[in-house]
Amino acid sequence: MAFDFKKEYKEFYAPKTKPGVVTPPSMNFIAVRGEGDPNVEGGEYQRAIGLLYGVAYTIKMSKLGDRRIEGYFDYVVPPLEGFWSQLGGGNVDYAHKENFQWTSVIRLPDFVTPDVLDWAVEEAARKKKTDFSKVEFLTYDEGECVQCTHVGPYDDEPATIALMREYAESLGYVFDLAEKRLHHEIYLSDPRKVAPEKLKTIIRIPIRKA
Repeated sequence: MAFDFKKEYKEFYAPKTKPGVVTPPSMNFIAVRGEGDPNVEGGEYQRAIGLLYGVAYTIKMSKLGDRRIEGYFDYVVPPLEGFWSQLGGGNVDYAHKENFQWTSVIRLPDFVTPDVLDWAVEEAARKKKTDFSKVEFLTYDEGECVQCTHVGPYDDEPATIALMREYAESLGYVFDLAEKRLHHEIYLSDPRKVAPEKLKTIIRIPIRKA
């Protein structure tokens, strides 16, 4: 049976709809960085997602080709995630999506090294005749965070974030958004297939003691 990160690490991929504090371990990702409104049809964000999945499945399906990756095990490709900030810093302003700066990512199994990713990028580019040069290897250690599962449209996230802030402050924490501590989202639903009111998104925001 293929290893499934969502099932094996439920504390990070299946939090409750009430806020809680969590300290995720350092994780490796494939990443594409960009900026601008993610909803633009055929825009930079949507192209980035195509690049990520192209490389992710090249690694997963390497078992069927000539490349033998040391330590490989079969696994379910983890969900799409994103780290979000805004030009000028501060909290994410959903009314001005054109100012978003984002890093779109998919988690990697530990057997994927930078060298393996370099091979996968070259292999994906060769097979798909597409430029995958924006794809990079990213290690991220986000430290202590407050997290919660948001159910509903992305534009309704501020209400959930307000509850997260209230919960964090009740425990003596404050939000700690900074250049290297970012608003983090994990997308458990495919918006092409799921109605907006049923979308499930994990929101994770870095915190520190007040």
